Amino acid sequence: MGHPYYYKEANMQIIERNFSGNTDLEAIAELVHKFPTENLHVVDLPYRFSSWSFDYPENIRLWTDENDQLLAWAILQVPFWTIDYAYHPETGQVLHRQILNWADEHAQKIVNTPSGHPAWYVTALASQVDRIHDLEQAGFASQANVGEDFVVTGIDGTFHANLRGCKPARRFSHPPLNGADEVNAYVDLHRSVFESKNMTIGWRNRTLQRPEYISDIDLVAVAPDGRLAAFCICWLAKDKNGNVSGQIEPLGVHADFRKLGLGWAILTKGLKRLSARGATQIYVQTDNYRNAAFKLYESAGFRVMHDILIYRKDY
Repeated sequence: MGHPYYYKEANMQIIERNFSGNTDLEAIAELVHKFPTENLHVVDLPYRFSSWSFDYPENIRLWTDENDQLLAWAILQVPFWTIDYAYHPETGQVLHRQILNWADEHAQKIVNTPSGHPAWYVTALASQVDRIHDLEQAGFASQANVGEDFVVTGIDGTFHANLRGCKPARRFSHPPLNGADEVNAYVDLHRSVFESKNMTIGWRNRTLQRPEYISDIDLVAVAPDGRLAAFCICWLAKDKNGNVSGQIEPLGVHADFRKLGLGWAILTKGLKRLSARGATQIYVQTDNYRNAAFKLYESAGFRVMHDILIYRKDY
């Protein structure tokens, strides 16, 4: 793992190496932003880059050219059970297959360690036929018939018309989260909503420290007794043409406060704040079998933009 791996393809020398910190992280984000239509996670990268996967740098791999220009990267995202990666389109399937080979070998190597899992998932746009072919050749199986697929939905700047019917739960206030002072309360709420211990204090603290983090679009619903009842974490990103996009990631309502209109209220509050900061298109990602989430996002003006396929491989 500590030594670069070299090979030649189409007169290009490609170097495989380890992750080396924040400078690499900036290059990883830059590669994604150069080719946003090829990647699922763009606007919400800061959230994913804050996860505790980065406590295991050996689970990250980079591929560069001879001038150390980043061509591809891969991360085994432990809390998500996913293999996140991106690569320069001009490198074609050769580099994609190298990524999958490394991920496969590494997943087998760490299966019985704290950062390992008995199965890993990879997502692909339904239109990425070559990528899907590579995944199937590498032994990943489609989850299309087992209720695991999800979609990306989006809205553009015309969504304001949908907000006139908003009837928020008026007993609840909707301030921004109070940063470091509410880290523990947020972590407890997140864990309860998703019935998982994946969210950690470290993850939340790193989120707050990201340069892309904006406290004003990090919203929470507070119950009359002071408990945090719901959250809507929003992100913004500007593309190379200056267009601003937003994303909701994540949003959740505590089980004790569901069916009170909190999901609608906090979502529309987040949409208004993203719009006020210049977002002309806003995205959210949800599983295709979550009917309540679908209805919520449709009621706010979202429409399906992409069908996302999930592939799984067991170890």
